Amino acid sequence: MHTLPKAFEERIKKQLPEEADVFLNSLQTKSPTSIRLNLKKIASPDNLFTDALASKRVEWCDKAWYLNQRPIFTLDPCLHGGAYYVQEASSMFIEHIIKQVMPPYPIRALDLCAAPGGKSTLIASMLNNDSLLVSNEVIRSRASILKENIIKWGQDNIVVTSNDPADFKNLEGAFDMILVDAPCSGEGMFRKDSVAIQEWSENNLQLCKERQQRILADIWNCLKPGGVLIYSTCTYNPGENEEILEWLMDEWQADSIQIEHSFDTITQGSSKAHCYHFYPHKTEGEGFFTGVVRKIDGKIYSPRKNKKQNHNTKIEIPTELKALINNLERYTPYAIENLIGIVPSIHSEFIDHLSHSLRMIYRGCELAEMNNRKVKLRHALALSQTLNQENCAIYEVDRHTALTFLRKEEIPTPDISGNWLLISYQGIGLGWCKNLGNRLNNYYPKEWRIRMELKNI
Repeated sequence: MHTLPKAFEERIKKQLPEEADVFLNSLQTKSPTSIRLNLKKIASPDNLFTDALASKRVEWCDKAWYLNQRPIFTLDPCLHGGAYYVQEASSMFIEHIIKQVMPPYPIRALDLCAAPGGKSTLIASMLNNDSLLVSNEVIRSRASILKENIIKWGQDNIVVTSNDPADFKNLEGAFDMILVDAPCSGEGMFRKDSVAIQEWSENNLQLCKERQQRILADIWNCLKPGGVLIYSTCTYNPGENEEILEWLMDEWQADSIQIEHSFDTITQGSSKAHCYHFYPHKTEGEGFFTGVVRKIDGKIYSPRKNKKQNHNTKIEIPTELKALINNLERYTPYAIENLIGIVPSIHSEFIDHLSHSLRMIYRGCELAEMNNRKVKLRHALALSQTLNQENCAIYEVDRHTALTFLRKEEIPTPDISGNWLLISYQGIGLGWCKNLGNRLNNYYPKEWRIRMELKNI
């Protein structure tokens, strides 16, 4: 049983006068478990887990399912291969929103507070190949987790940055769509996170509101005229929710956008702004709030010339790598010291500009490291959706061998010819091994390795 702050309970009784008791009781129940599939890697949740069955779909997200129990996700190789993402169901309403507000043409999108990566991978899965997502997280340790999850998802039209919102000041009018899933008081996580309860205070509510306003003020100019900003939190506090949307409308004369839906479990916010609450006594998910505004005026992005930029350097992709990349003509290669990677050519100049104004920690797809003309394949290529598996030497393994590989331990040497072997589980790439003939060198990233013991597997 969670002991909730008295001041929180009193506010909820005013906020939900007829539903307060059932709402507060719902915070003592078990949180549901839900996953969202990466349809480029897996088409169905069938056979993903031994015990946890996909019981029903999340109604506002085409790719998402509830599970009838929570499995040990760490021991599922498909998770490490980016076949799905474990994500809270209420927050997946972002997909329903994007379907209504995203333009039909290629766009540039920014997920400003992106770690650990659930909403970024959701946005990425909805973008067409000619769109670009900038996924940002200011906290360095969380940015590393974000980078890992983006690499596992396997799309190459994403860059990952680690910057404060104020650092984006040189990108006025650069984005068609911005998602601000703002840091908040976390009331929506009370059911599954006792730390959120311990950290709650009325003073913190005000600090969160002020921080949210600063973040939005810093990033507003980056939205192009006619662009949309999706605002969301995982709290129930009107001061961080409705009042923030109203502040946006008053401060910048932004238009509130109504999102059409037929889901009777969603509660309309009490505001002049169109907004949507997810309460756990009505919705099979955690607490969540969201609303969308459209920017009316402003400037269209015009990049500043940077003397450091050099577009004349010709980078050659080694022949043995070219065969591993689907649709190579779509990409522009880049080099950072001995690392070679690719980015979509349509966005290469913009990404180059970003790299000089922001702390960029990942871009496109890293292919290989070059050492004295020797090629060392990068882990990201094994997980990439652009990898041409038909030109790979594939070592399809069982679950125990896959988990042994993911622990970065030695696995049996197969009778397969090839210098680099793609370790695959159920057709999903997990990483590379170097074939030395009598044994395999395991190149799984040591910082990602599973530390859980493998018992009875």
